[in-house]
Amino acid sequence: MQISKITVYKYAIPMVPFTIATGTMHFAQNIFIRIHTNEGITGVGECSAFPMIVGETQATCFEMGKEFAALWIGKDPLDITARLRELDLFTAGNYTAKSAFDLALYDIAAKHAGMPLYAFLGGSIKNIESDLTIGIDTPESMAAQAVEFVAKGVNIIKVKLGKDPSTDILRIKKIRDAIGYQTTIRIDANQGWSYDDALFTLNALAPYQIEFCEQPMRTWNDERLPALCAASPIALMADESVYTHYDAERIIRNNACKYINIKFAKSGGIAEALRIHAVAEENQIACMMGGMLESRIALSAKVHFAMAKQNIKFYDLDTCLLGHKIDPVLGGVQYNGMKLILSDAPGIGADVNEDFLSNLTQVIC
Repeated sequence: MQISKITVYKYAIPMVPFTIATGTMHFAQNIFIRIHTNEGITGVGECSAFPMIVGETQATCFEMGKEFAALWIGKDPLDITARLRELDLFTAGNYTAKSAFDLALYDIAAKHAGMPLYAFLGGSIKNIESDLTIGIDTPESMAAQAVEFVAKGVNIIKVKLGKDPSTDILRIKKIRDAIGYQTTIRIDANQGWSYDDALFTLNALAPYQIEFCEQPMRTWNDERLPALCAASPIALMADESVYTHYDAERIIRNNACKYINIKFAKSGGIAEALRIHAVAEENQIACMMGGMLESRIALSAKVHFAMAKQNIKFYDLDTCLLGHKIDPVLGGVQYNGMKLILSDAPGIGADVNEDFLSNLTQVIC
């Protein structure tokens, strides 16, 4: 099998502004690709750039996508290791852009095998229930949103924090006062606190029954994570501190987390996610499947991965519910409340509406 053509799209999705500790996103800065082969199998992939976290934008991913596509024309898409190695030799980092190409290769491989991706990865269907995220706002507005979520049947709420500690504490207090203690709450500081602020805030939040806290500090403070882990009454999850399996090995070796958040757009796709998962599983560190602001293309791939790997214990798979104003995806994973349902279609099992794609900036290689 040979790659005959690759199309790269600026897959911008309008959305309600979404705020975290490091900034606000006004639209989903995504890239969509199709890899065509001489045997008629087409693979799709998507990445979602989150510049304030990974340092990539839609524009940089689009430009890198054109370079990546040129490297692969005429090559065998089923030799996933060789194809991804070519990208790594061509440029360091750029994991977000690479992840779209990684997903498309796995889509082709699973379709070639006649299997849904989760089965191709060695898994089977399991129950998956996602959280739903509240972005940073006033304590009162966040509490009101939590009430709306609970009324809709949401059982797990993820709350974005990482600003002023006293206001962050008030945010959680207001939410708990509004919804009580039957709903699971997990928090994500997105690197927003200093060590002292993190220690103070986590201790102050202990009475509010927080499941875990993601990434309390900037990654340059990773050497202080072991001390924070030991002192915090709330379990810590490493997110931005773990891009690759080398990061996972380092963080785990230093006793610097209880859990790890795996994201394709942060780590380069499925191949590296498999390595991170293997390191975590070997060390009995449970993982979460997370994401940026993907549509149901990459979301479907993430659910396939979560289905395939038993050490994925937590699910932050609400990406396209975070204010996306349109859903141009055909097929793919479906929501039943906050539970995620996959079909047995081969590969990722999703594609994007041609009418929507026709209006997007695109390049054919």
